[in-house]
Amino acid sequence: MLDRILVVFSQVVTLFLLMGVGFFLAKKEKLTQHGVTECTYLLLYLVAPCIIIESLQVDRDPALTHSVLLCSAATAGLYLLYILLSLPTFRKQPQKTRSVLQFGAVYGNLGFMGIPLIQAVLGERAILFVVFVLAIFTVCYWIHGVILMGGRDSFSLKNAILNPGVVPLFIALPLFITGWRLPSMVNSAVSFLADLNTPLAMVVIGAQMARSDLLSIFRQPRLYTASAFRLLLCPVITALVLLPLNMDPILYATMVILGGTPTAGVTSMFAQRFEQDTPTAAQLVSLSTLLSIVTLPLCAALAEVLSR
Repeated sequence: MLDRILVVFSQVVTLFLLMGVGFFLAKKEKLTQHGVTECTYLLLYLVAPCIIIESLQVDRDPALTHSVLLCSAATAGLYLLYILLSLPTFRKQPQKTRSVLQFGAVYGNLGFMGIPLIQAVLGERAILFVVFVLAIFTVCYWIHGVILMGGRDSFSLKNAILNPGVVPLFIALPLFITGWRLPSMVNSAVSFLADLNTPLAMVVIGAQMARSDLLSIFRQPRLYTASAFRLLLCPVITALVLLPLNMDPILYATMVILGGTPTAGVTSMFAQRFEQDTPTAAQLVSLSTLLSIVTLPLCAALAEVLSR
């Protein structure tokens, strides 16, 4: 188990070194806020869809189909459980702060942090499962997250279905179901764009952290509470709930690790969009990301021990 912890720790440190590049560039004002916004758009609307399309071009068999269906159903159930557990939290906080903390406690950084880590630790096969987890995750935050942050009047069924995490499935699912493949030249271009995810996502996270007051975040107990929910409680719940299902070990490890990813960057985006407590959102993203260098290796070790 110690070997596994060290392997995951080394991969997490590698990702943090990439974040350091973005942090340095932002501090030196070589990567501006406008540039970060453009990079984020590139990741969300081009790179992430390419990952989805590339990952679902695999040879399908009954066992894989069963794992994918189990993965999707389990993910939906887990998010419902996370949401229910978050309801009584942070009651003493002002409404605009409470909504941010609850959102950040439930939703992890699956795209920018989860995909690179799963690729590094579990390999390309596991990315197939990440795609389906990400789709359920995206639908959940466009429904529950929007209602939590903006109220029921802000909810849009169109946005819940037609968003960057779901739309690429309209292309990728037929490829997965039929076994068809994109033409080789197109597929090569898709693959090259998908490969941008790890370095570009880490640089973006680092640049976003550079704009936070890192000293002040360590003096706010509420941020530690929300981070503990996201980094410790969620992966433990995931590991225990999924244990009786006798999942494929790679699927099980994937879901436990994703359950322990730090707070999603979309927390800050939604806070700004719906005029909630944006500074607290940015601080929570930064603190949970920093703490994850310790907790993510523990999540991976927990997944490996229990999956045996």
